[in-house]
Amino acid sequence: MDRPRIMIIDGNSLMHRAFYALPMLTNKKGIPTNAVYGFANMFLKLIEEYKPDYIGVAFDKKGPTFRHEVYQEYKATRQKTPEELIPQFEILKEMLRLMNIAIYEIDGYEADDILGSFARISSERNMDAYLVTGDRDALQLVSPGVKVVLTKKGISDVQVYDMDEVKREYGLEPIQIIDLKALMGDSSDNIPGVPGIGEKTALKLLHEYRSVEQVLDNAENISGKKLRENLIQYGEQALLSKRLATIVRDAPLDIKIEDCCYEPEYSADLLAFLEELEFYTILDKIGFKREEAQRKSQVNRKNTVVISTVNELKELADTLSQAGEVAMLVNDTDITLADCSGKLYRIDLNDSSDKQGLNYARVIQELRSILENEQLPKIVHDGKKLILAAYKCGVAVKGLAFDTYIAAYLLDPTANGYNLTSLLYRYAGIDTDYVDAADLCILAEKMREQLVKTQMFQLYETIEHPLIYVLSDMEITGFKVDREMLVKLGTEFSSEIETLTQEIYSLAEEEFNINSPKQLGFILFDKLKLPVIKRTKTGYSTDIEVLEQLRPYHELVEKVIEYRQVMKLKSTYIDGLLGVIDPKDGRVRSSFNQTVTATGRISSTDPNLQNIPVKDEMGRRIRKVFVPTDENYLLVDADYSQIELRVLAHISGDPTFIDAFLNNQDIHRRTASEIFGVPLERVSPEQRNSAKAVNFGIVYGISDYGLSRNLGISRKQAQEYIESYFARYPKIKEYMERIVETAKRQGYVTTLMNRRRYLPELKSRNYNIRSQGERLAMNTPIQGTAADIIKKAMNDVYGELKRRNLKSKLILQVHDELIIDTYKPELEEVKDIVVKCMENAMKLRVPLVVDVGVGTSWYDAK
Repeated sequence: MDRPRIMIIDGNSLMHRAFYALPMLTNKKGIPTNAVYGFANMFLKLIEEYKPDYIGVAFDKKGPTFRHEVYQEYKATRQKTPEELIPQFEILKEMLRLMNIAIYEIDGYEADDILGSFARISSERNMDAYLVTGDRDALQLVSPGVKVVLTKKGISDVQVYDMDEVKREYGLEPIQIIDLKALMGDSSDNIPGVPGIGEKTALKLLHEYRSVEQVLDNAENISGKKLRENLIQYGEQALLSKRLATIVRDAPLDIKIEDCCYEPEYSADLLAFLEELEFYTILDKIGFKREEAQRKSQVNRKNTVVISTVNELKELADTLSQAGEVAMLVNDTDITLADCSGKLYRIDLNDSSDKQGLNYARVIQELRSILENEQLPKIVHDGKKLILAAYKCGVAVKGLAFDTYIAAYLLDPTANGYNLTSLLYRYAGIDTDYVDAADLCILAEKMREQLVKTQMFQLYETIEHPLIYVLSDMEITGFKVDREMLVKLGTEFSSEIETLTQEIYSLAEEEFNINSPKQLGFILFDKLKLPVIKRTKTGYSTDIEVLEQLRPYHELVEKVIEYRQVMKLKSTYIDGLLGVIDPKDGRVRSSFNQTVTATGRISSTDPNLQNIPVKDEMGRRIRKVFVPTDENYLLVDADYSQIELRVLAHISGDPTFIDAFLNNQDIHRRTASEIFGVPLERVSPEQRNSAKAVNFGIVYGISDYGLSRNLGISRKQAQEYIESYFARYPKIKEYMERIVETAKRQGYVTTLMNRRRYLPELKSRNYNIRSQGERLAMNTPIQGTAADIIKKAMNDVYGELKRRNLKSKLILQVHDELIIDTYKPELEEVKDIVVKCMENAMKLRVPLVVDVGVGTSWYDAK
C-alpha cells in the first residue's frame, strides 16, 4: 500500500523566484501580480505531478530569528525586497486561504525550519514528504522518506533530490550539506564560513574528514599553508556557520496533519478573487472553465506537416487558400502556418540559392496567393514587420485580421517587451520555449477576449489595427532629403562650431577639450571660480541643468551651451541623416513605432524625425533639407492647434475654458487675462508666455517648483499663478482631483476612446513615485486622447487618399502634425481631405482646428 504523501512549499523562495522569472504583471487596478501568478501555476503543476494527499505552504515571519541572536550580521547583505513584490505575499496568502491550503509561519523561525520540522514529522508518521524550495540548504533534510524538489531555472525547471541524487552530485550524505555550507559559507545568507574555501575545496575536505569538527581537529595536518592557517584562525567561525546553516527540525509548530489535507473544492469567493486578479488561465486549470481541456486537445491534435520542397509549398498555398482563417508566424529558422483548426505546417528555411531551396524570399513569393488575398483573414505577430519584409520580396500583404503584438501593447502598454513565449504563458497558460502558428491561434483568441473585457476591442479594430497599414506605407515611401543642401548645411554648422570653439578658448584664455566634462569643469570651477552646483562620482557636473544655472555668471557658459547645441545638431541630424539616406532614391525611412509609448503616441527611430528642434532657428534649418518627391510635388503640413488644451476643455467641461475656444480666442492670452486680471488687449508678451507655461504645465500636472524653474520665478509666485489659474478655471481643478481619485480606486485611467494605462506607481510607498503616478493620472487621458485623435486622422487621411487613387502620400507624423507629399494638381483636394479628416476625427465640446501650410520644403511648409 502506498504511503500518504505530504508536500510542504517554501512560499518565500518560490515567490522570489517567480517574481524575477516573469515579466511584471498588474491587474486592472495596477496591483502587481507576477509573483503570485507564477506561484499559482507552479503550485498547480506540482499538485498534478506529485499528487499529494496533504499540502502546506511555509513563510518566513517578519522580524529577527534565533539565528540573528547568534549572529547579528545574519542575512545583513540581503537586498531589500522589491517594492512590487511586498504586497504580493498577502495576495498569495489570501488566495491560499480561499483554496483551503494550510499556511505556516512562526515568530523567530524561517520557512526552512518549518520544512525541517515537517520532514521529521513525516518520517515519524510513515509518510513520504516532498519539500519544495529554491534553497539548496534544504538538501540536508533529504532522508529515505523525504525528497527535496529544487527549483532551478526560473520556476518551471525543477530537480528532485533523494539520497542517491545528493550523493551523486556532491559525494556527501545529505546531513553533510550543513558542513559544506559551514566551510564555504553562503553569501546570500551572509554566513561567513572560512575565508578562501570554496565549494571545491570544502568538498575535498569533507570527502576526507566527513565533518567540520573533524576537519578542524585535523587542521594541523592539512596541506596548503594558507588553507591550514585559515582553518586554525577561523575555526570558531566555521562552527558558528554550521550552527547558522543547520535547519531546525523541532520548531514550536502546532501541527495537525488533518489541517493539511488537500481536498480541492473551490468556492465562489475564490472564483471572484482570481477574476479580480485576472488569472483566467488559473481559473481554467482548476476547473472553473473547461476551455483548458479544449486547448490541450487542440495542442495535442497538432499534426505538424513539414514542408520541404517547392511543390509541397505550392500545394500548401492552395490548401490554405480555402481555409476560414490562417495564422502565420515567422521565426529565425522557420515559418509556421496553421488553419486554426489544429493543422500545423512548418517550413524550414535555408539560405540556399538552389531552385528547390526554401529561403525566406522564395517562401513569401510562393505564399503570395495567401498573403495577397484580402478575403482570407490572417493572424500575425507584428504585422508591420511582415508587411515590410514581404514588400522587399515583391508581395503586398493584405487581409490582416488580428495582430497579437498590437493587442499585447494595448493590454499592457508599459511592458518592457512583447515576447511571444511570455505572452503565451500570461494569456493562455502555455509554457513553452518555442511558439508556432497554432499557438498564435490560441493566443489571439485569448487576447480578443481580454480586449472585449477591457472595452478596448473597438480601439483595436478602428484605430490600432488599420494604423498597421498606414505606418507600413509611410516607412515604404520615406521622405526625400536634399543631400547637397544637407552637406552644405553641415559645412555651415562646422564653421559655426569652429567660431564658437575659438570664442570659448578666448574667454577661457587657454585651449582645452570642450567635450571633456573634466577639462570643462576645471575651467569653470577651478579657474573661473564659478559656484559648484553639483558633483558626480568623477568630479564636477557640467550637465545642461548645471550650465543653465551658471548662465548669469560668465559669458563662457552661454557659448558652451551654444557649442553643445550645434554639435548635437551636426552629429545627430547632419551626420546622422547623411548615413541613412537611401542612395537609390535619396529618401530616409524612419521606423514608426506603434508599441513604445505608454500614452499611445507614435514614436520615430532610425532616424528620429520627431526630435528635430523647432524652437531655435538653427534647429529649424535642418527641416529645409526635407523636400517633396520632385518639382511636380509640394509638401502639405497640417498641424492641430493646441489639441491637448482642447481635449482638456472637453474632459473638464470648464465653461470659461470652453468659451475661449468657441470664440476662437488666443487661449494663452485669455488665460493671462484671467490669472493676471487684465483686459485681453492689455496682456503683455511676458504675461502671455507665463500663461502659456501654466496652460501646458497644468496638462502635465506641474508643481510650483517645476513652474518656478520654467519661468525663472520664485516658488511662491509660481504657486500664486497656479492658485489663480484654478480659481478662474475651477472645473479643471475638479477634473484633476477626480481623475487621480478614480485612478487610485480602479488602478488605471482611460482616454476618450478607452485606451488604458495602468498606474502601479499610485500604490508605491515612495512619495516621489506616487506623485509621479498622480501626474500621469492627470496627463494620460489628455495626451492619450490627443494620440487617439491623430491616429484616427492618419487612418482617415490615408484611407481617403487611397480611395480616390491619388498620387499624394502621407509620409510623416510628428506629434500633432501630418505631412503629405502632394502632387501639385491634387493640392487643393489634398488640403480639403486633410482638414476635414483631422477636424472631424473626434467630436468634442470645442472645435478641433487645423493649421495648414504648403511649401517646397518642410521648413517652408511649417
